[in-house]
Amino acid sequence: MDSNNQIEPCLSRKSSEGKPQIFTTLRNIDLNLLTIFEAVYVHKGIVNAAKVLNLTPSAISQSIQKLRVIFPDPLFIRKGQGVTPTAFAMHLHEYISQGLESILGALDIEGSYDKQRTITIATTPSVGALVLPVIYRAIKTHYPQLLLRNPPISDAENQLSQFQTDLIIDNMFCTNRTVQHHVLFTDNMVLICREGNPLLSLEDDRETIDNAAHVLLLPEEQNFSGLRQRVQEMFPDRQINFTSYNILTIAALVANSDMLAIIPSRFYNLFSRCWPLEKLPFPSLNEEQIDFSIHYNKFSLRDPILHGVIDVIRNAF
Repeated sequence: MDSNNQIEPCLSRKSSEGKPQIFTTLRNIDLNLLTIFEAVYVHKGIVNAAKVLNLTPSAISQSIQKLRVIFPDPLFIRKGQGVTPTAFAMHLHEYISQGLESILGALDIEGSYDKQRTITIATTPSVGALVLPVIYRAIKTHYPQLLLRNPPISDAENQLSQFQTDLIIDNMFCTNRTVQHHVLFTDNMVLICREGNPLLSLEDDRETIDNAAHVLLLPEEQNFSGLRQRVQEMFPDRQINFTSYNILTIAALVANSDMLAIIPSRFYNLFSRCWPLEKLPFPSLNEEQIDFSIHYNKFSLRDPILHGVIDVIRNAF
């Protein structure tokens, strides 16, 4: 009891500052009364509203009386066998109906309510450019009411385990047991250079390629240690002149220099539309592969909508 008495003055003091006033006001209103108000408004009568809500007409009338105490208006005027709303009630209806619709949308577990819900799919900028056009088309075909948001990846495992994002699409490897994944596609690695690079005219000149200046992509995940080791064995003497975690930067740099870089094939296909890039044949490197997967919290599968979205994305690839 003492703690409640201490809280009351705090709420009173803060209510004058803005937002806390909302909670003070809502605490004094039974939100069920707003549902009854909407039922009477929509069905234009107390008896009809009582049937819809499975209540007695007397209970509906008592609720309207409570609303008349809260609001300085009679709200509904008897007209024939029903009631007609006052101008003030019409004004209230605009806001109450929108509020109830928003609540229904937020509580829409089964996806039966035709309002927008936001699904977050985190990616890096480069992976997003590669996969999100395909994902957007697929999701909009099956779930046109969904709104998609694409936040950045900061701490992938934490984002998923703490439900800060719904899905992550990347080539990362998670050790958290709550995070599950499905491989969407597997990509081959390619060696790229700019159009007109002198190396394009040389046939299988391993030594020249090995001695050329290289740009190195630095993936953070530990699961690439094996790939890095094998690439190092293929190019033991390569000269690393530039390193970056950003594959877009690497593509732009290669397109404007004589340096070489190793990137996944699908990124080459995408970037070659933006920059003058070419592939250098290197069969042993082209056999190297990298997986791109969709990652999610395993408890998200309890959500029918999110479960369906995951299936749609998997089928899109």
